[in-house]
Amino acid sequence: MKSAYELAMERLNKKSPASKVSARQKKELAELDSLYAAKIAERELFLQGEIQKAMAKGDYEPIPQFQRQLISDRKNLSADLEEKKEKIRNS
Repeated sequence: MKSAYELAMERLNKKSPASKVSARQKKELAELDSLYAAKIAERELFLQGEIQKAMAKGDYEPIPQFQRQLISDRKNLSADLEEKKEKIRNS
């Protein structure tokens, strides 16, 4: 007797079967992950540095803007990464 999870997974695979990813695609995906992790880290370091500078000056007004910028940059870079990954998976 199959569990509800197993039945749901069977239905899901019938609707949209999982595609196989080649070794070349896996390598490209890993490279993209690495590249975008570095880009995100670079933005985080820069903006955290700006936050630290503002705090050292006692100027707390721009800090929320830096935090919003960091969130926005992460979201944009993550969306760009997923878009590029999808292109590789579909190639």
